[in-house]
Amino acid sequence: MSEPAGRAGPERPFERTTLSEPAGRAGPERPFERTTGRERPTPATARSTGGPGTTLLGAAAWLGLATTVVLGWRLPPTREQGPYARLIAIHPPLAWAAYLAFGVCAVASALWLWKRTRAPRWDRLAVSSAETGVVFCALTLVTGSIWGRPTWGVWWTWDARLTSTALLLALFLGYLALRRVAYDPEARARRSAVAALIAVADVPIVHFSVDWWRTLHQGRSLAQISPQSDLDGSYVSVMLLGFCAMTLMYAWLVVHRCQVEAMEEALESEGLDVALEERRAEADVARAGV
Repeated sequence: MSEPAGRAGPERPFERTTLSEPAGRAGPERPFERTTGRERPTPATARSTGGPGTTLLGAAAWLGLATTVVLGWRLPPTREQGPYARLIAIHPPLAWAAYLAFGVCAVASALWLWKRTRAPRWDRLAVSSAETGVVFCALTLVTGSIWGRPTWGVWWTWDARLTSTALLLALFLGYLALRRVAYDPEARARRSAVAALIAVADVPIVHFSVDWWRTLHQGRSLAQISPQSDLDGSYVSVMLLGFCAMTLMYAWLVVHRCQVEAMEEALESEGLDVALEERRAEADVARAGV
């Protein structure tokens, strides 16, 4: 409604209470427009977590994984373990991918802690790699239990390799839980980086546990590649293919997770900026009313 003729009211310069584009700048929404010095996704990356390169990487990863599974299924059964020996196609590669993920998490955490290389991308890489590593580590324990049931007679035993692997999984689950405790992003990144460097110390313990202690677990899988090994060449070939496939799968998952993490940070920052602008507008309205 407009003011009746002859009753021009006082000027209300702060009547607009919602944020909108200034006059002459109407256009499409820009939810991730760069308004501060922080790294934020552009509108193009905000709509997708990958590009053509990521698509090719994902295609190669899934093709490698499918080929590994098919060739592993066609491996001949062994005299000692029967068809369960085919799990060598995916069980050791899963463990390798977990080692790789936790190692990258530790390196990225160290780069964040070092002031000369400190940048938000290292914190994003650390958490993305840790989350991916937790998945691979859990799958390692699951496939190991499936393999151990017919060969050892039990689903689980407190063997040195199994116990240290379970501890590794628990440590990085704790790392992910710690990231949800501190609200301040810098404090969260600092505490998490220290926790990652402590947790990764368990990786060499897991790897060399079969050499340091007497265990039910077989020796290190990579030792089976040597010419003196009793392992058949077809088993070695499929296992190596599995290592390549899991490495590609890890890289593909981490690329996507890093993009998601960047988008979440941008959304959080944008929401804070909008809330601050709204509070300022409300304060201006209140002052104008007084």
